[in-house]
Amino acid sequence: MHPTFASFPKARMRRMRQNAQLRAMVRENIFTPDDLIWPVFVMKGSDNETPVPSMPGVVRRTVDRIAKAAIEAQALGIPAICLFPYTSQEDRTEDCAEAWSPNNLTNQAIRAIKSAAPDIAVMTDIALDPYNINGHDGFVENGEIVNDRTVEALVKMALCQAEAGADILGPSDMMDGRIGAIRSALESEHYQNVTILSYAAKYASGFYGPFRDAVGASAALTGDKKTYQMDPGNSDEALRLVARDIREGADMVMVKPGMPYLDICRRVKDQFGVPTFAYQVSGEYAMIMAASQNGWLDHDAVMMESLLAFKRAGCDGVLSYFAPAAAKLLQG
Repeated sequence: MHPTFASFPKARMRRMRQNAQLRAMVRENIFTPDDLIWPVFVMKGSDNETPVPSMPGVVRRTVDRIAKAAIEAQALGIPAICLFPYTSQEDRTEDCAEAWSPNNLTNQAIRAIKSAAPDIAVMTDIALDPYNINGHDGFVENGEIVNDRTVEALVKMALCQAEAGADILGPSDMMDGRIGAIRSALESEHYQNVTILSYAAKYASGFYGPFRDAVGASAALTGDKKTYQMDPGNSDEALRLVARDIREGADMVMVKPGMPYLDICRRVKDQFGVPTFAYQVSGEYAMIMAASQNGWLDHDAVMMESLLAFKRAGCDGVLSYFAPAAAKLLQG
């Protein structure tokens, strides 16, 4: 015990836990709806939604249903929605040209949300995997995921999303140099106020499986993503990547996945003090949902405990599929 602290029985640590009022007074971290970003999946069609089997309670929505979801999120006090498009195999190409089409699903959804719920921020995903016939985040040439040609495409994608009205761009591709290239393009095209939330430390994780089902990438992916996503055994490398992305113009940074990498969240926040986010990914969500549906865990208790863990680890917010359920619970 620290020498300035009293010893037992003068110090009884349980005194401050004896009732709800005292516990609330000394609680070090709290979680509120302001800490949430809600990831949603957009698909073709109208007035329809389909469940994602590996993510109980999560659905793909058509653009009009996405706009209704944004209205719901706004009413719940959730400050931001993040869009991910579902594309079938027949809609994917080698050149990924749909990624920067002004009328692709993401850009349609941006405009729909801005019209229906103007007070909610719209975040997007910047990577080629939803449009790539190979399922990779970058172009594939002779079996290699090439960097510089991919960055050029990501810049076009970013400018198209900015023009559609996106507030926050989320480059999730892990290509070298993409943050600097995107920031320079935004500045030159007069989108100075568009924010970049960089997936700065994104690991080659086994926790992404249900997400790939949700966006239609499971069948498309050939090989793995280990040549561009981070090795799960590395920690110091994450700090170098975060430092690089901040230098290149990222306003905020993200660690992905979330709970298995809380140590990285803490190191990033302590080292840089920048707005730091984590993504509670599909596999984390699916595990909690499966256990709670089997009666092995208390859904609400574990959901909120898992979200609070991100705040305790230094995060300013979290992307979570639990966002609506958590916000409703927090509102009482």
